[in-house]
Amino acid sequence: MSVEIREVAKFERIGAHSHIRGLGLDENLKAKPVADGLVGQVRAREAAGVVVRLIKAGKMAGRGILIAGPTGTGKTAIAVAISKELGKDIPFVHVSASEFYSTEMKKTEALIQTIRKAIGVRIREKRDVLEGEVVGLDLNMVPNPYNPTQKIPESATLTLATKDERKTFSISGRLAMTFLYQGIEVGDVIIIDKETGRVTKLGKSEKAEKKYDIGGEDIVEVPAGKVEKEREFTYVVTLHDLDEANARGGSFLFMLSTSREIDNEIRNAVDEKVKRWVEEGRAELVPGVLFIDETHLMDIELFTFMNRAMESEMAPIIILASNRGFAKIRGTDIVAPHGIPLDLLDRLLIITTEPYGEEEIKLILEIRAGESGIVLDDDALKKLTDLGVKNSLRYAVQLLAPAYEFAKLRNGKTVKTEDVERAARLFADVSQSSNYLRKWEEKMLPM
Repeated sequence: MSVEIREVAKFERIGAHSHIRGLGLDENLKAKPVADGLVGQVRAREAAGVVVRLIKAGKMAGRGILIAGPTGTGKTAIAVAISKELGKDIPFVHVSASEFYSTEMKKTEALIQTIRKAIGVRIREKRDVLEGEVVGLDLNMVPNPYNPTQKIPESATLTLATKDERKTFSISGRLAMTFLYQGIEVGDVIIIDKETGRVTKLGKSEKAEKKYDIGGEDIVEVPAGKVEKEREFTYVVTLHDLDEANARGGSFLFMLSTSREIDNEIRNAVDEKVKRWVEEGRAELVPGVLFIDETHLMDIELFTFMNRAMESEMAPIIILASNRGFAKIRGTDIVAPHGIPLDLLDRLLIITTEPYGEEEIKLILEIRAGESGIVLDDDALKKLTDLGVKNSLRYAVQLLAPAYEFAKLRNGKTVKTEDVERAARLFADVSQSSNYLRKWEEKMLPM
C-alpha cells in the first residue's frame, strides 16, 4: 500500500519588495549590475552603501537622506535594502506621510511617536536562572476547588541535570501549572528565571527517548556547568515601547483613554532612565532608520518639527522619499524643490534615481516572476518588457499574477504571450484610465 506524504503548505505573502536581500555591493562599495534582488540604479545603490557605512560608524547623527526620483524607479526598494544591510537589530520604521494625519492624535504627536519607534535600546541584564534537562518531574495533583471533577497541581518536584550536576527542587503550583500549559516533560531542556518564575523551553535533549522524525521539536545539547547560574540576557526595545509601558504603569486613565497621546513628562522620564542605564553600562542606544514615503504630503508644521527633532541627541536616521519636482510646501504658497523647505533640504544627503532601461525592466520582471513562482516563456517576457517600457514597470509587474491565472485556466505551467495579452486587455494602465475618463467625462459625477 502506497502512502502519499504531502508537504504542508506555508502561507507566504509575496510583497512588492520581499525579494530584496541587500544593496548588492562588493567590498569596495561598487554596485553589481544584478544582485540581492536589485537591478540597475548603480549610482543610487553606491551612495546608499556609503550611507550604511556612516550609520554603522555612528556618523549620521543629526542628518537625513532624501531619495528623489520619478515614480517606479526603486526609491522604496533602496530604503528597504538599506534596512537589510543594517541587520535585524537596527530598528527600521516605514511609514507614509499621510499616516501622520489622524483623528486619534495630533500630527506632531504621531510624528514623535514614529521617531521614537525608530530608536532602539539594547538592554543587557544579568539574571539568576536554573538551566538543564528535565530528568524528573513529579506533580502533586489535587482536586480543583472550583471544579472537583478536575485535578490541578498543588506543587511538584523537579529534577534538572546538566553534564556536570544534578539537582532536585520543590516548585509551586503556579509554576507546575506553567509546565502543564507548555507541555514540558522529561527530556526537555529548559531555563527558569528564579526571580520571575518565567519558563523557557529550549528544545528536546539529544539524549531524550521521545523523538520524532517529522514534526518534532528542535534537538539541543544538554548544558554544561552548574544547574544554578547567572546568565546575561540581551534584548532590544524601542523608546516608544518604554514610553507606552511607563504610561500604562503610571496611569489607569491611559488604558481607558480613546486618545493614544503620551505626555512629554513620561518621555522625559524615560529618556533620563535610559541615559542612566547607558552610564551604568546596562544598556546602549541603537539609533534606527525612519523611512517616510510620499514626503510632499507633510506640511510646514511637520517639517519644522522634524528639523528640530533631527538636532536631538536621541534621533534616528531619517530617510525621505519624494517623486515630486517643484511643488508647493503644504500649508504655504511657497514653491520648493520636492515640496520640502530649503532649510531642511540643506541638511539632507540627496540620492537620485533614474528611469529604468529596457534591459533592466526585463531583469526586474524575471526576478519578480521567480519570487512569485511564475514561469514565463521568452515571448511572454518580451511582451511584458514592451508593456513596461511603453506604459510603466509597475503596470507590467501587476500583470504577472493575472497572466499566471489565465495560464492555469488552460492547464498550462508556463505563462505565454496570449495570457499576457488577455490580462492587458482586461486591466488598464494609468494612461488608458485617463483616456477612459476623458471619453466618459460628462457621465462622471463632479467633485
